[in-house]
Amino acid sequence: MIKNDLFLRALKGETVDRPPVWMMRQAGRYLPEFMALREKYDFFTRCQTPELASEITVQPIRRYGMDAAILFSDILVIPQAMDIEVQMKPNFGPYLPNPIRSAKDLESVVVPDIQESLGYVMDAITQTKEKLEDEIPLIGFAGSPWTILCYCVEGQGSKSFDKARGFCFTQPEAAHQLLQKITDTTIAYLKAKVKAGVNAVQVFDSWGGMLSPTDYQEFSWKYIQQIVDALKEEAPVIVFGKGCWFALREMAQSGASAVGVDWTCSAQNARYLTGGNITLQGNFDPARLLSPPSEIKKMVTQMIREFGKDKYVVNLGHGILPHIPLENAKAFIDAVKEYSE
Repeated sequence: MIKNDLFLRALKGETVDRPPVWMMRQAGRYLPEFMALREKYDFFTRCQTPELASEITVQPIRRYGMDAAILFSDILVIPQAMDIEVQMKPNFGPYLPNPIRSAKDLESVVVPDIQESLGYVMDAITQTKEKLEDEIPLIGFAGSPWTILCYCVEGQGSKSFDKARGFCFTQPEAAHQLLQKITDTTIAYLKAKVKAGVNAVQVFDSWGGMLSPTDYQEFSWKYIQQIVDALKEEAPVIVFGKGCWFALREMAQSGASAVGVDWTCSAQNARYLTGGNITLQGNFDPARLLSPPSEIKKMVTQMIREFGKDKYVVNLGHGILPHIPLENAKAFIDAVKEYSE
């Protein structure tokens, strides 16, 4: 079906001539064509309008020809669907005016009907698939339940999410209730995405590294494991936890098809910690895309040699930064496409 299925073959662990490449947040604010749409439409209008979301998804593909597209959306559409108000404030980021701080606050939080509350995402998938014409696979994603809880409790972004962690440690019962509601919603959401046509899904645990290894098992990993268990028979699942090197072994044994690695973990350590048999994805430092293009190409080639070309998806160690020069992003993608042993 898919003409360039390199990404899907890498997720299966098949032998390939070169690894596939895509970039987290590739459909975003480093692109002038994205900025032009941002001038006209606010953030959630872009997420909730299928024509816009699908257009933004394919913009980087037209420009650079990555091996996979990732649907333009946001992890915070989940709390929105659960009747938790989320605003996106310019020059501030996400803002939740009524954060969850007690068991009582949880009473108004629902596990929604996905088609009713998030049907616009499924429409965006349909329109994106039409635009992609089966050239490359499409990835759907969600935030991990813990990462979503961080925003729901904190009420905004944070460097340490102290309120979120404090909520878990002082009111563990309420925290687990909220985490389970988020998990149930996320499973239904990702299953609907697969049904609508995405070829793989990724779970982003952006704030997993805020927790100690013990607390990570209790408040994050066991909920991600539920998601992997529910989805793995329906589509390949990639698990990515930023700052979560300590959980790489569990991730590798979870039934996920691939594990994402950030730039603080070397290829050698990532292969060792995951047992050497699972596909890894990563892990170029996004800030390194500020290096000269010639240097980027050398570093990418070196990175592929260290990970090995098989069971590997080239990516950044987190999302691309807004001020990356276009030719530098191109150098990153081209280096992978030109790779040969």
